[in-house]
Amino acid sequence: MGHSVSAGHHAPRSSFGALFLSAIGVVFGDIGTSPLYAMKEAFAGPHPLPVDRMHVLGVLSLIFWTVLLVVSVKYVAIIMRADNEGEGSSFALLALLQKALAGNPALTALAGALGVFAAALFYGDSAITPAISVLSAVEGLQVAAPHLAPWTVPIAIVILVALFAIQSKGSAALGGAFGIIMVIWFLVLAVLGLSNIGKAPGVLAALSPHYAVAFLAHDGWIAFLALGSVVLSVTGAEALYADMGHFGRGPIRLAWYMLVWPALILNYFGQGALLLSNPAAAENPFFFLGPSWAALPLVVLATFATIIASQAVISGAFSVTRQAIQLGYLPRMSIVHTSEKAMGQIYMPFVNWALMIAVVALVLGFGSSTNLASAYGVAVTGTMMITTTLVALLAFHHWGWNGKFAVGFFVLLLAVDAAYFLATATKITHGGWFPLAAGLLAFTVMTTWKMGRKLLHAKLRDSALPLQDFLGTLSARITRVPGTSIFLTTDPDGVPLAMLHNLKHNHVLHERVVLMTVKVTERPRVPIGERIVSERLRDDVFRVTMYCGFMDDPDVPKALANAKRTDLGFDYEPLRISYFLTRETVVPSAEPGMAPWREELFAFLMRSATTTADFFHLPLNRVVELGGHVEI
Repeated sequence: MGHSVSAGHHAPRSSFGALFLSAIGVVFGDIGTSPLYAMKEAFAGPHPLPVDRMHVLGVLSLIFWTVLLVVSVKYVAIIMRADNEGEGSSFALLALLQKALAGNPALTALAGALGVFAAALFYGDSAITPAISVLSAVEGLQVAAPHLAPWTVPIAIVILVALFAIQSKGSAALGGAFGIIMVIWFLVLAVLGLSNIGKAPGVLAALSPHYAVAFLAHDGWIAFLALGSVVLSVTGAEALYADMGHFGRGPIRLAWYMLVWPALILNYFGQGALLLSNPAAAENPFFFLGPSWAALPLVVLATFATIIASQAVISGAFSVTRQAIQLGYLPRMSIVHTSEKAMGQIYMPFVNWALMIAVVALVLGFGSSTNLASAYGVAVTGTMMITTTLVALLAFHHWGWNGKFAVGFFVLLLAVDAAYFLATATKITHGGWFPLAAGLLAFTVMTTWKMGRKLLHAKLRDSALPLQDFLGTLSARITRVPGTSIFLTTDPDGVPLAMLHNLKHNHVLHERVVLMTVKVTERPRVPIGERIVSERLRDDVFRVTMYCGFMDDPDVPKALANAKRTDLGFDYEPLRISYFLTRETVVPSAEPGMAPWREELFAFLMRSATTTADFFHLPLNRVVELGGHVEI
């Protein structure tokens, strides 16, 4: 799903058991709640299949082999090898590829566009996941308490609004509880599945792939449409890769092979066994798996599991957005740190409330998980195709894979992804347009911002006075005042506009001048000791570069305070420092650059961005902002 889920459920690194438990609670929420709706959609969705032996075994065989190939082989065994210093996600993969393809500009551009589009598709996906998950759990009331059925949508909305409302408190405290609830959930899935398989063991014949082939050959177009329901069994597979940085490869792989995969397969086969003995259960096979007394407890447990799945996706939206900001694809936004211990525990108000509005609108607009299932899948399968393509590029250009076997293997993976993508593409008119529209909107904003920043920096660089020339003209007549002035600038070789304005209007300079540039590296994190590099240009002028990773918090005062005097070349005295910032007002012009509507969009995004002072955690009582107009 392209997400860097759960911004920072950083369980303690020392304890493998704690990481294992937390990983189960965060990483597998989405794929772990798929049994609520995958089989139901195949036999009671918009294109219901007949509930007979051939179709039940055919669908089960497709689910078994799809989960085996897509999750167990592709994601867990292969894609999780593509880690960027332990981090996974569309952006981490993109940063890896840009290094691997450095000598090939055409492939670098293609990988860049695909990586950004995969990240953009995630936003559509992250609105649908909470909506379909919570709705499908609450719909269990139609089985457990039919008189409450009309209240399904209002109850789902109340749960979702409450979930978004508590985001600002942070989810660190819930991490351990999430793991325990999800372990119980997977054990219940396994027990329910086993008890039903025991009543109809013949269902295990579906382990043979020939049932999947026979079903596809016999039903043709209808079977092809059924792939759109089968793919629901692997939604959430991207989270395994995206969450690698939080829990490590080992705990995620162990949790998948030991607990999650067996529990899911047992549950799907249990649902198949139930359908063979009771075709009427097709309206909601999951909630008919247990005895009638267990229906209500199952609804409660399923609701908790889907809230946890939704939490992971919401946190993921925060994490992906922060990476996009750091890598220059989105304007700066307010980022609130909700935990002193876990670096990645963040909350982003704008992303939170925008997602909440989208999720509630989806629940109201679609009204049921069956209608939402039509919208689901397009973004997921699109992202899967992109991830397979990018990892194939990495395998051939970085891992040194070659030969017919490697090519054939990736062709097979891409063929499976493409088949599922085309099957879900048939749903575009039935709601599948939503994640695509959200993805295209996010992609347009990201590429416009990236291109606009490039044009803006080029314009500022062209019009800037060369720094060395300027230093040569600094005369002794300029009044120098006590203290240090730090000028934040994107161009380390030019004179910042704020510096020129300050000289022009105030006719003074501080006794010590620092030109500071913040650079984001292609690494996820930069160690504290490597963040600051300082160069003395004159006795009283320094050029300082601060390096941070795309997962780091760009806290300028903290980085300066952590740097040693020998690194900086001067004493860092917070109370004797003034920060000077240039606030550029972008004016769209007729000059060649971007399309006029893109220039207007870029100007709007510039105005909406969080201030530089807030983003870099500068003390507001020590900041001086000087403005300037820039035509692009």
